Parts: sequence; structure tokens; C-alpha cells
Amino acid sequence: MKQTINPGFKKKTLTLIDNIVYSHQKDLDGKPLELKMSILLQNGNSEMRLAAGEDDPKEDHSPKPALLWIPGGGWRGADKNLMLGEMTEFANAGYVVASMYYRSSAQGHFPDQIIDVKTAIRFLRANAEAYEIDPERIGVFGRSAGGHLAALAAMNLDDYGSEEWKGYSDRVQACCNMFGPTDVVGLMEAEEKKFSDPKFRWHRVEETHGGALLGGDPATMKERAWKASPVNFVNPAMCPMQIFHGNSDPIVPIEHSSDVLYENICRAGLDD
Repeated sequence: MKQTINPGFKKKTLTLIDNIVYSHQKDLDGKPLELKMSILLQNGNSEMRLAAGEDDPKEDHSPKPALLWIPGGGWRGADKNLMLGEMTEFANAGYVVASMYYRSSAQGHFPDQIIDVKTAIRFLRANAEAYEIDPERIGVFGRSAGGHLAALAAMNLDDYGSEEWKGYSDRVQACCNMFGPTDVVGLMEAEEKKFSDPKFRWHRVEETHGGALLGGDPATMKERAWKASPVNFVNPAMCPMQIFHGNSDPIVPIEHSSDVLYENICRAGLDD
């Protein structure tokens, strides 16, 4: 039996653009790397419009605020699309969501990771029109290692630039840091106290996530970890930051991360 229906449009359709190359880099062995991101946004569905014979009445191609998702994984690497299912909630709310891959600690040592994040931000601004992004409203969010990098990007420092997409700003207007290890020195010191425990997963500082991130001489790792710690760079140029952290976190203790960061923000008079 043939039946004709009008499907209507209860909500906007989402478009996923995958494997967008935002940066060309080299790994620790000098091998070339293409760093990629995915972009998820509401911008209609041409096939549905053709099938239904009408435009989506909710369709809107005006510039939208963008969020850059920075994955976690202990800086050792994570699939950029691992949390894509959760990201649809933000896209449905009207954000353009970009999910990026950055160099893992096996491919590059700090500051390579924050250089990649800042390059991704500049890429989004340089291509704002193509992806319906409002270049004045770009935020970063991430959890664990991604929260650390989001917090560091949120400081809006002039450091860690590169030639790629030069001329565009890598400053951000908002940040959500979910249990990021923002005091890398404090985290290393807490882990060192457990090295004598045979059941602990690490027994040398270079084996830790932070040690792998920094690379190089283990004797200078804590000294160099100071520069990788967002808690040390709170300043008036930083953007508003939302911090989430569980007080029972066994991997990134809250007292060695979010507590210190929040105290420093308050001490600087930036907690309003």
C-alpha cells in the first residue's frame, strides 16, 4: 500500500565533517604528521530538503559559538572522536563542536601539545566562515589531560605560537576544565611518594604520564613541569573558567590540581 507522509522537522539535523587537517607537524623521529579534527554543527540536510520538498524552517547559517574539545588519555593519545556521542548535546544546543587530535607524548614532548591546541584555535578562526563559526566566541573544554591543555589555553598567553595560521588569534573566551592535572609538579611529587609501593603502576618519574609528556632528563623533569602547569600562569588575560573535579579522584587528586588552581584564581582577584 502506497502512503504519503510529511516527515516535518522536529529538530535540526547535524552535519559531521571528519578528518580535517589543521596542522602539519613532525613526530620525535622526524616523520611527518597530519593533525586532524572533526567538526559537528547544525547546518541543515540537503538530501532531506530535496526529499521533503521544503527547507528546514529551523535552519540557521548565522555564525555560531564554537567549542574545541581536547581529549584526555594521559597525554598519551586518544581518538579525537571518542566522545563524539556526548558532543552531539552541544551541537544540538547550537554550538559548533570541533574535536581535535594533538601530538601524543610518544610523538612530541611539551610544549608540542599546547602548540597544537593553539594552532587548532587559529585554524577555527581562519576558517570561521566555512564552518559557520563566530570568531569572537570560541571556547575550549576537555577532561583529564585535555582539561590540563584547555586550562593552559585559557590563560591566553602569548607563548606557544607557530607559523601555521599566523595572523589569527589563539585567544579563547571560555573554558571548561574537567579534572585536569593543572599542577603537574604537585602531581609528580604525589606520585613519587608511591614509587616504593610494589603495587603502584609506576616506579620512576619518567614512567608517569607527566614524565612521558616532558621527556628528556628525569633529573630536570619537575623543574620543567613548572612551565607545563597552568596554576603558575593565572593572569588577568585569562578567560572565564568552569572547573569540575571529584574529591575522590585517585588518579588526579583534587588537592594537586583544581584546589590549587582555584586558590590562585581567587588570590588574583579573578573569581567573580
